[in-house]
Amino acid sequence: MFLPPFTTADHYLTALRERGYAVLDAAAVRALTGASVADLQQLARAWDDLAPDEYLKDGGRYRRRRHASFKAQGGAVQDVPYRPHWQPLAYNALHGGMQRWFAPVDAATLARPDWRALLAWLARVADALWGVQPWYGEAHPFRIDTTGGIGRPTPEGAHRDGVDLVAVFMVAREGVKGGETRVFEQDGPRGERFTLDEPWSVLLLDDHGVIHETTPIQPLAEGAPGHRDTLVVTLRAQGFLEPAA
Repeated sequence: MFLPPFTTADHYLTALRERGYAVLDAAAVRALTGASVADLQQLARAWDDLAPDEYLKDGGRYRRRRHASFKAQGGAVQDVPYRPHWQPLAYNALHGGMQRWFAPVDAATLARPDWRALLAWLARVADALWGVQPWYGEAHPFRIDTTGGIGRPTPEGAHRDGVDLVAVFMVAREGVKGGETRVFEQDGPRGERFTLDEPWSVLLLDDHGVIHETTPIQPLAEGAPGHRDTLVVTLRAQGFLEPAA
C-alpha cells in the first residue's frame, strides 16, 4: 500500500489549484466540516442499507449504491427531487448515454446535520476555486464488495466525471486488498498512486485537469466477504448533466 499524499487544512486549496487534487485526513475533514467522530461513525451505518446497482454492463453483482441530487448556494443545501443520474459517453464509455434511476438516499440520511455539513463544505471549496455561484451536486454512497471474487470501483476505467469538483470520501475498508487510487494529469506525464484507508479521509479532484480511477478489490482471505465503502460527491456549475433535448 502506498500512503496517501496528505495535505493540511491550511494548504489543500493551494494543492487543488496547483496540481488538480488534494488528499485530506479525517481530522482535517472534521475540522473543516464541523462533523464529529461520533456523527460520522453513525452516518457510516447507512452503507449497510444500499441497493443493488442494476445497470452494470459487465454483468457483475459487486456494486450497491444510492443517489441524491442537491443544489448548494450561499451556505445552504437544498435537496432536489428524485432524478436520474446521467453521463455522456465522452465521460463514461461503459455506462454513459443512459438514464440510471438508482435507489434514492433515504430521507433520514438526507436530514442528518453531518451529511449536510459535508455537502455545504464542498460547495465552499468550489466557491473558493471558481467563484461564488450555485452548485448542482450529486451524492453517491457506494459499496463495492468481493462477490464473485473481485469488485471494480471504477469499471469504466480512468475517467473524468464531466463536472467541476469531485470528492471521494473513504467510509470503510473491510477484508479487502487492492483498491488503489490513481490520479493522472489529463494533459501531462505526472501521476500518483496511493490507497485511501482511513475512514472519512477524502480525495478532492479538480475534474478539469486530472483523470482518476481505482483498481479492483479482492478478498484478503479466499472466499471471505469484504467490501470497500465510499461517498462520491460531484459539483457542477451551470446545472446538472442531462441528455440533450
